[in-house]
Amino acid sequence: METVVLKVEGMSCGHCKASVEKALKGLNGVGNATVNLEAKNVTVEYDGSAVNVEAMQKAIEDVGYEVVN
Repeated sequence: METVVLKVEGMSCGHCKASVEKALKGLNGVGNATVNLEAKNVTVEYDGSAVNVEAMQKAIEDVGYEVVN
């Protein structure tokens, strides 16, 4: 498993946290996703042979949040 931390703008509450985590966990290859609202990021554990960071960014953007670098 690999780990990546993505900075996400627009998350401010428990619903935001749940939406982002659910979107990521729904991707094939994502083992776990944990949002930290204070740090405005999400830590994702994933199988790099099954999913890539671009797919994770798209899943986050599809539920209404912005991934920033």
